[in-house]
Amino acid sequence: MMRLRSRDADFAARFAALVADTREPDSDVAQDVRAILARVSAEGFAAVADYTRQFDKVSLTPETACFTEAERLAAEAQVSAETHAALELAAERIRAFHALQVPADHDGTDAAGVRSGWRYTAMARAGLYVPGGRAAYPSSVLMNAIPAKVAGVDELVMVTPTPDGVVNPLVLLAARLAGVDRIFRIGGAQAVAALAYGTAPIPQCDVIVGPGNAWVAEAKRQLFGTVGIDMIAGPSEILVVADASARADWIAADLLSQAEHDPLAQAILITDSPTLADAVTAWVERLLPTLSTVATARSSWDRFGCIVTVDDLAEVPPLVDALAPEHLEIQTADPHVLFAAVRNAGSVFIGSHTPEAIGDYIGGPNHVLPTSRRARFASGLGVRDFLKRTTFLEAGPRGFAALAGSAAALADAEGLAAHALSVRIRG
Repeated sequence: MMRLRSRDADFAARFAALVADTREPDSDVAQDVRAILARVSAEGFAAVADYTRQFDKVSLTPETACFTEAERLAAEAQVSAETHAALELAAERIRAFHALQVPADHDGTDAAGVRSGWRYTAMARAGLYVPGGRAAYPSSVLMNAIPAKVAGVDELVMVTPTPDGVVNPLVLLAARLAGVDRIFRIGGAQAVAALAYGTAPIPQCDVIVGPGNAWVAEAKRQLFGTVGIDMIAGPSEILVVADASARADWIAADLLSQAEHDPLAQAILITDSPTLADAVTAWVERLLPTLSTVATARSSWDRFGCIVTVDDLAEVPPLVDALAPEHLEIQTADPHVLFAAVRNAGSVFIGSHTPEAIGDYIGGPNHVLPTSRRARFASGLGVRDFLKRTTFLEAGPRGFAALAGSAAALADAEGLAAHALSVRIRG
């Protein structure tokens, strides 16, 4: 775990190195993914089935690739009443929050008599990738699927790998609560390719969302343009800003809540209290052995954890903006001052009673967020990711007369004769 102090002479260089290290996987998977995409494009479902047999030890046919209604119901029945109720509450809160994001159309006529505006239309079909195995999180199903349904997407198609035929029943229940229409038991880059190209019985989708491993992320990267994507997801991140008023044990638990996701995850604390910094370090060491995820969390904390000590909290906003964290927790005596000053963060959790874990599950805002410093220019998943904005223009004779002369003059200035002609021929 790294310790930095803003007063040290080498702080600027060491902090710049921290910002530059986005912890992307070292292995170059681009060539392997390119070969998988090419094969799925050429061979269709046969290639998808072959990769599923190799990687998941599951044999599929076009008839057995999709979960039947009976299979979905049987799996859902395994979920306890308590967990079922928690998922329903989460779905309700996520749906209510995202309903507020639906944008308004506009249609107006200006002084020249020209009608213009825009309208939003939902994509016809969205694909949702849900990881299998250890990273099969029902909360991610809700977060990815519900905004699509709120946007008005006609059909939502989910793919999820089932290694050795095993599926997480919570994932299937979450899919039901979120309104997923069809679920296919496939995963990996080949599943992303199937959604992008359409490989019967898997239909072609207009956009693909959802997290995955390096191969899934690379497949989305390579297929962007053929299909829309939400974002390229990197390892999880949390930045906690705290002062002496905060509790060290709470902060330590919050840092570990992200460290346990992935050995490449990063947990950072910035504080103006050296005493708090030392206490948090001690609490991390005390809590780590109690976790069932200790191996992953330990690797993340030892390799990428960091505590930054500053002399004054006024130094913090530019540091936060440079890190552009996926998750930002503010645990200070007056957190709203810092919240107002920060520009770059995927999602902000204000006050000591708002741990990031509340946002992961049940708060309402989406937990699919930009990582790897991309919060500088990107936002979390939302309703607009499933909408297209189409502008329109209707001049009419009066509006045309008011605009034609200037339009033709600009076309002449750009040397585009046919543009000018298409205006003047109407005069």
